[in-house]
Amino acid sequence: MEISGLQDHNFADQYPCRLPVWWARHGDVGKDPQVRGVSGRTITIRIEKKFKRFEKFMARILRAPKELRRPLDTMNSMLWELCDGSRTFAEVCQIMNDVFQEDISPVVARTAQALGLLQYHQLILMLEEPLDGRWSVRPGLIPNNQQLSILKEGHVYDVTPLSGEMP
Repeated sequence: MEISGLQDHNFADQYPCRLPVWWARHGDVGKDPQVRGVSGRTITIRIEKKFKRFEKFMARILRAPKELRRPLDTMNSMLWELCDGSRTFAEVCQIMNDVFQEDISPVVARTAQALGLLQYHQLILMLEEPLDGRWSVRPGLIPNNQQLSILKEGHVYDVTPLSGEMP
């Protein structure tokens, strides 16, 4: 089924792509679209907190965590997995529409809004051409600009790449 207004959207021919950030899958499989690189599981993103001088002092006193862990909801988890730099915005919208149907209607506006928020938080980019391995979008990789602690044994996060997943 053709999605109204999709081909006219500014992002239609762009490739949403995750930036290097630590992320992992966990939990049971929810909606599985049977698409390469998509598990249907919940995604959690880990980001190092960057404190200014006073904040660092207060964080030490209050023993605040040194990182943020952001679990994504079902739709954003699937969107995250689809944003591997190999699919256009139009293809992502079509898959999201096929999987979530009325729950994500209007799919173009909601997908664009979600991608806009991920861009605002510097977690994805919109590329003019496919990623083609310029950087890794795999789960479990700690970016060079972050210092995250090693997870304790027995953690719930699955950082194993899926079969056919982009490197």
